Amino acid sequence: QVQLVESGGGLVQAGGSLRLSCAASGNILSINTMAWYRQAPGKQREYVAGFSSTGSTNYAASVQARFTISRDNTKNTVYLQMGSLKPEDTAVYICNAEIRRRDRYLPSPYWGQGTQVTVSS
Repeated sequence: QVQLVESGGGLVQAGGSLRLSCAASGNILSINTMAWYRQAPGKQREYVAGFSSTGSTNYAASVQARFTISRDNTKNTVYLQMGSLKPEDTAVYICNAEIRRRDRYLPSPYWGQGTQVTVSS
């Protein structure tokens, strides 16, 4: 099977920084896209940042001046460097990837379990 595991979340004061990691593992042939979403209590899940299938990056307007997404293809890992954190950034951050498995014809989307980020004022 394939799984995504996030790490790096925690409690930080406003203005601080965190670096999130998401590692894909399992029966992987290739990864088409990787992205970060977040969901706060009482709110819908929203897109934060990601890599397209062509390798270009995209950011939500609310984070594009403060967050940076990067990846290490040799490790099947994507990172989210989060700076100048605000209380409104508090959410569960969830990794998403479109992955081609070695034993399947079509690529499929996968989701991690999420990592909690809490920003205090």
